[in-house]
Amino acid sequence: MADKPNVLFVVVDDLRPQLGCYGQEWIISPHTDRLAEEGILFERAYCQQALCAPSRASVLSGCRPDTIGIYDLFHPVRSTVPDILTLPQHFKNNGYETVSIGKVYHHADDDLQGWSAPPFQSVGDWRGFGYLTDEAIEIMTACDVERRKKKARWLGIGPAFEAAEVGDEAYQDGADAAAAIKELNRLAKLHKPFFCALGFHKPHLPFNAPKRYWDIYKRGNVPLALNPFAPENVTEFSLEDFGELRSYFGMPQEGPVPESIAQTLVHGYAACVTYMDTQFGKVLDELDRLKLRDNTIIIYWGDHGWKLGEHASWCKHSNFEIDARAPMIVSVPGTGSKRARTQGMVEFVDIYPTLVDLCDLEIPEHCEGLSFAPLIHIPGQKWKDAAFSQFPRRNDQVMGYTVRTEQYRYT
Repeated sequence: MADKPNVLFVVVDDLRPQLGCYGQEWIISPHTDRLAEEGILFERAYCQQALCAPSRASVLSGCRPDTIGIYDLFHPVRSTVPDILTLPQHFKNNGYETVSIGKVYHHADDDLQGWSAPPFQSVGDWRGFGYLTDEAIEIMTACDVERRKKKARWLGIGPAFEAAEVGDEAYQDGADAAAAIKELNRLAKLHKPFFCALGFHKPHLPFNAPKRYWDIYKRGNVPLALNPFAPENVTEFSLEDFGELRSYFGMPQEGPVPESIAQTLVHGYAACVTYMDTQFGKVLDELDRLKLRDNTIIIYWGDHGWKLGEHASWCKHSNFEIDARAPMIVSVPGTGSKRARTQGMVEFVDIYPTLVDLCDLEIPEHCEGLSFAPLIHIPGQKWKDAAFSQFPRRNDQVMGYTVRTEQYRYT
């Protein structure tokens, strides 16, 4: 088993292709860009549903949302498909040490049988959704009192952004990166391959990052959405009222987001991307230092896209291209695919069979995706004709389906 490749499985929350390697030159993401230089970048990778829990559940189960019946944030994988062979469980059953750090599944205690040890969640001095400053904690506490009074689940959960004068490890992603580095040192001494899953929380709301990452960007140079208007002939089901953003303190409860707030939000999103990228870089550096890189497959993906004012909206929760398309970069030692880019269309449900295929394990029959391992070896070849995503409305009474082909998106 020692000659089997390791897997570093990195998932980033709410990361759209807002990265230097995806042509967003104003974004500072040198470490993600470095991975793209060393592997293959997927230009057309699509999630199955633009929401954290369903997207991750689909990837880790190898099935589409309709098969596992998970469309919201409240159902762990094992609550709907208790006996399914998950991706980490399959690796564990084949002699791998499997570990989870940070936000991998949406629910930290999901799929305990898939991991060799209980999933690790960093603990720090942050409060609520990751606040450190006295001002933010005061606001969060006041909002909490008001929320309980009105019995509202999401009313004013705290500020939408924070820039504390702290070190990287004061916030959760920095602490999780430090935990991953410690774990890699342990894994390097084992006489067995590992599957190490690391989930970064940023750039998910609230846009909290050490102040020095905010200072990298000049507020006046932060670009706003070029299409801050709804598409023509859009149906009542297509647009989502970005309730996730409205639940944060100081955000408008109806109507558009004022330009001054929009500029701060885009600035905060960029700061969080650079903060997360720096933590990822530390993990990559340690992988190199431990001389594990030559036998480790790295997959780096964002669980779905995100709107920053496009379509007169914010957040995810819809079937638009900007929600369904997300970044994915794969580095496979020995394939010769370096600095490669592919226009081949892939779906996130394909990740499970691909990783299993690359590690020469048997692809379980229940997997509904297609291994794109051949695309890694020959990036220019034609691949899937279409990618499918979905999103429910009206408490799952209406399901929207969308298909992306070479030229079109039909919803």
